[in-house]
Amino acid sequence: MQESRRWLAALSLCALTAICSNALAAEEPDYTDVNAYILQAEMALQRNDYLEAVREYRKAAELSDNPDIARQATFTGMAFGFDDEALRSAKRWFELSNKSPEVRAVVAQLSLRTGDTRAAKREFSRLLEESEEPPGDKLLALTRFLAEEDDAAAVDKLVRALSRPYKNSPAAHRAAAMTALANDDYEHAAMRVQKAIELDPSDISLRLLYARTLLSAGKVDEAINYTARLVGDDPDPDPSARVELAIMYMMAERTDAALSQLSQVMLEQPQQWDALRLMGIINFHAGNLDSAWTDFSDLLDTGRHRMDALHYLGRIADIREETDNAIRFYSEVTHGSNALISQQRAAALLAHEKDDLKGAIRLLDDFAISSPPDAVDVLRVKGQLLASVDEHEEALKFYDKAIRYRPDEERIALARAELLLRMDRLDDAVLAYADAVERWPDSAMALNAYGYTLADRTDRFREAEKLIRRALKLEPDSAAIIDSMGWVLFKLGRHEEALAELERAYDRMSSVEGADEVAAHIIETLMALDRRDTALERLAEAEEQWPDSEFLEDVRERLFSESP
Repeated sequence: MQESRRWLAALSLCALTAICSNALAAEEPDYTDVNAYILQAEMALQRNDYLEAVREYRKAAELSDNPDIARQATFTGMAFGFDDEALRSAKRWFELSNKSPEVRAVVAQLSLRTGDTRAAKREFSRLLEESEEPPGDKLLALTRFLAEEDDAAAVDKLVRALSRPYKNSPAAHRAAAMTALANDDYEHAAMRVQKAIELDPSDISLRLLYARTLLSAGKVDEAINYTARLVGDDPDPDPSARVELAIMYMMAERTDAALSQLSQVMLEQPQQWDALRLMGIINFHAGNLDSAWTDFSDLLDTGRHRMDALHYLGRIADIREETDNAIRFYSEVTHGSNALISQQRAAALLAHEKDDLKGAIRLLDDFAISSPPDAVDVLRVKGQLLASVDEHEEALKFYDKAIRYRPDEERIALARAELLLRMDRLDDAVLAYADAVERWPDSAMALNAYGYTLADRTDRFREAEKLIRRALKLEPDSAAIIDSMGWVLFKLGRHEEALAELERAYDRMSSVEGADEVAAHIIETLMALDRRDTALERLAEAEEQWPDSEFLEDVRERLFSESP
């Protein structure tokens, strides 16, 4: 199941459609309408109309008696993330394939994604019952795939139900512990893994899972002590235990101790590539860039964890302002969890540092072809890139297409609203933010964006304050929301209260992106309080830290035009 998704993601769409069209046409010479739908699907893919392509493949599947066409339609829908369409194709595949284990697993997975947990449970249960391997072991294998699903709570509930008949299976308890851990239910995770340990006390991986549960629950010292005993009490400790201990030391910011454990692993077993990868990550985050470069270069030479190695080598080159090397490494990260962010950064460097917008767009187009699961996100990234170079109308086209494909994705809706603001389409932006708050009423991000826009760009200050207070209740420690509260208080004329909130926000984000805007708000508030000298001092300090800030430039022009 998951291998099939990875297979599809790794293929060029051009090659994929060519192969499929030839094979399917050859198998069904009499099905003119089927081939017409397939041709329409291929044409839609060529113009990047992903939803239309998936629908056309599904129509072909519904008309055809060939299970291969239904299978292709299913995996195309899954690859691009159109799960409702994929499920319709999968059900047709199910009808045509004598209910094979592969299609049953796909129907179960898609049922879970589309909210039909009862159908998901039914099909997964049958998979376990009909499996040749022990049901608990099969459930554990399925759980590793289900861990990639977005709805951790639904997966947790499902796996608990599936594991219920297998009370004497350590693998089943382990599966339930893993999904509970992913769902942040640390108490249940600990209980289930302890039960697994009782059933199989010799399995070191179960004890390491228990340690990970302690760590996730915030019991860092307890987790370290537990794992250190596992290592210390064993005359020949398992390398995975040392690696796990190193992760815990890293979480506790005990970098030297973490590196010591990994060095010991590499000394005893030089081909422990997981340890080398982790060593590189620790060195990178500790600022040991030379050591991290060596670690990831060595890792790249082995061919293991290649995508991670390329990503971090790109980041190191980026930090060192070695732009050509950074682009080269980033652009080679074509799959895995770091692929999209790497391609996005490579495109940004091409556009902004090399003045090659066409090359940047071409890079993203090639990535979308090679990785269909990221294709819709690439539309959003193109929108962001084009907006960053003031190609607003083109950017809006990409955002509109991304929203058509992902109408329930909040971040795309908010990014589009922000673009409308930049285009000075205030009324449209306000409507877009209002719609976002209506659709996601418990989203601090949407509430804050809408509230700040009303405070900054309209005179609807009371309404803005209510929205921002709702956001602050949801995320009381968010510097961005605290800044918004300070700004709306400024707009309401409550300057002393505003200054207190703005200083509180600045203390939380003085060295991160967006802090220059908070500094500008503070300076403007100080001026409103007749504290001109202090305001000018703060402006000079901020300009030294952010010499190219548009916010600070605006404040100086409006409030200190006569000052040097």
